Amino acid sequence: MDLEVRHLRVVCAIAESGSLTRAAAALRMTQPGLSAQLRRIETVLGGTLFERGRAGVAPTALGELVLGRARALLPGIDGLLADTARAARCHAAPARIRLGSVGAPLLGHLILAVRELLPEAEVTTRCQYSSLPLLDDLAAGRLEAAVLGDNPGCELAPRDGVIQQPLVTEPVFALLPAAHPLVAGNEVSLARLMEEEWAVPRLDSDRTREYWSSIFALTGRHPHTPYEAEGRQLIEIIRAGLAVSLCQATFIEVPGVVVRPLAGNPLWYRHILAWHRDSPLAAHGPEILRGVRDGYLAIRAASPAYAAWREGYPGKAPLPE
Repeated sequence: MDLEVRHLRVVCAIAESGSLTRAAAALRMTQPGLSAQLRRIETVLGGTLFERGRAGVAPTALGELVLGRARALLPGIDGLLADTARAARCHAAPARIRLGSVGAPLLGHLILAVRELLPEAEVTTRCQYSSLPLLDDLAAGRLEAAVLGDNPGCELAPRDGVIQQPLVTEPVFALLPAAHPLVAGNEVSLARLMEEEWAVPRLDSDRTREYWSSIFALTGRHPHTPYEAEGRQLIEIIRAGLAVSLCQATFIEVPGVVVRPLAGNPLWYRHILAWHRDSPLAAHGPEILRGVRDGYLAIRAASPAYAAWREGYPGKAPLPE
């Protein structure tokens, strides 16, 4: 019998457990089977590795020598196996690509970019209001890539294994009922908007509300926020003329709702594309970024409010980063 890596793991398990019975349970073996394997290992190595006693087992001098070498070798072997497994996953054609997104208009273009590069892969999606659960999923390998977002001073913290690539930083706009008097102007004063009732997203792990509040404080007042809602429910509250809110500059207007720039550009939002470094998409990062950036430029060009803002603030017009 030749000595194998698995034999070194057996010796280490016995030493760590201090008992053949406990080591057998940890290794999912029977105690007689483990004892027989230990005898074969000792035969290969030329001596007894453990002394047996009522209290369990203890390494002999030869056992200590073997354990010292095994404990030095096994981390390197485990690292090699992990690195080769990651490399294999990166270069293998994936059967499924899992994508995530916050409430941004870029998910469709991310899907199209992935499908163009990996036409045989099944693409699935998961959406969240907050970027943080998606960042957790990326770090844990539950997603391959995601569209995220954050605000100045409230940037997403780095996560091990996750690459965050900023796409563009754009202004935040006002979201108004179509019949609201402020719609008549080309832009809206944030101080004037403070006089209205607001619909706002819930206060959770996402720092959007924290960022909004920090900017509101600069006006010397805070809005009355009787309505807490997100997505379609928030839009319906505004459409009914009950409240105002804020939105991304690329928000697509729907009947009954109007988008207007904020005077002075007091608030900003950053779009981010993120992926795990071991994701099969990591090798295609530049191509996917180009596809999503091109999609963003098309969305921006199709937004009348964004186009008007760019004409009024040509020096501030954001470009993909």
